[in-house]
Amino acid sequence: MPKETFLVNRIKSVGFALKGAFLLIRTEASIKIQVFIAIVMTAAGFYHDISSTEWILQIFAIAIVLGIEGMNTAVEKIADYIQPEFDVKIGFIKDISAGAVMLVSIASAIVGLIIYLPKIL
Repeated sequence: MPKETFLVNRIKSVGFALKGAFLLIRTEASIKIQVFIAIVMTAAGFYHDISSTEWILQIFAIAIVLGIEGMNTAVEKIADYIQPEFDVKIGFIKDISAGAVMLVSIASAIVGLIIYLPKIL
């Protein structure tokens, strides 16, 4: 079997990544809520005509929340695969992963408040 070229390998990698993103959005309730919030915040950005810098900060905030939520989901799925029964150590790992999502969500909410509160008030 011939070795795949770099370009073919990259194209396949992008395909796997897109498949993963669609699976995440289709199967996880929390990411559906976060995607909805991302859409609302994007609409708010257009409505309030936010600056380029504000767009950059908002896009980073959205991307970080969605990315960490994806990693949290992966950690939970791996943990459940390794240990389907309740386990204190697995619970500890899953709690830490969920905590990471909470921390970036709080930071992202603060970014949103910094951007939008002056425009709303």
